Amino acid sequence: MAVAQQWHADSFATLGRPRVAAVIPTLNEAEPIGEVIRAIPRDAVDEVIVVDSGSVDRTVERAREAGAHIIEEPQRGYGRACAAGARAARDCGVIVFLDGDGSDRPELVPLLLAPILAGTHDFVVGTRTRGEREPGSMNMLQIAAGYAAGALTRLRYGVAYSDMCAFRAIRREALDQLEMREMTYGWNLEMQMRAAAAGLRILEMPVACRRRLGGASKVSGTVIGTLKAAFRIGLTFARVAFARPPRGHSTAVRDRAAQEKS
Repeated sequence: MAVAQQWHADSFATLGRPRVAAVIPTLNEAEPIGEVIRAIPRDAVDEVIVVDSGSVDRTVERAREAGAHIIEEPQRGYGRACAAGARAARDCGVIVFLDGDGSDRPELVPLLLAPILAGTHDFVVGTRTRGEREPGSMNMLQIAAGYAAGALTRLRYGVAYSDMCAFRAIRREALDQLEMREMTYGWNLEMQMRAAAAGLRILEMPVACRRRLGGASKVSGTVIGTLKAAFRIGLTFARVAFARPPRGHSTAVRDRAAQEKS
């Protein structure tokens, strides 16, 4: 897997591009969600989709006020929300995923998009561990889990990651062909594993991250949440590692990328 190069936002404006959607799963993120949406560069993103999984605060109201398209997903699950957002963006050729708590930096969206729009990569995943981290933005368990998962994917597929960051961008066609199944916390790892198995052109790019702007973490905020997430991620690795990837996957993606670039 290539190491992040010097991709700059100023080169983004010169690239012809397909429609881009930003998908943000939420659950009780009323405090940060408006700021997150307003910070997304609208010259880079055509549609912002917030998928809400039953918030009992003003998340939906504030997201709508900030200009997002709202999808209400009655069943909870991080992966389920991401999948619902991707389905709602059917007319978009590239999808960006980011969290609604403000820990990701929306102003960096063009940096993730540039390698995909340039036709050099199919999947760009942010890595917080190699980027600039605000003190307290990640705990040691999160850092260790990212490197551990990366070591295992390297053993299995020859592709090493250093994080399971939610902040990522992927070609619509590539995402569809990954045939994602994980509907909970293992969604990010499954995407990375299936992308490696499919032979996608992957770039891990250092990104800055900060402490969440409000609300409570559903994963690292409690011991139970952390254990549940770890369990689901472990199950995801075991299930995906020994699954047979869909046929013709990487060839179709590369052929499509070549057509768009020509």
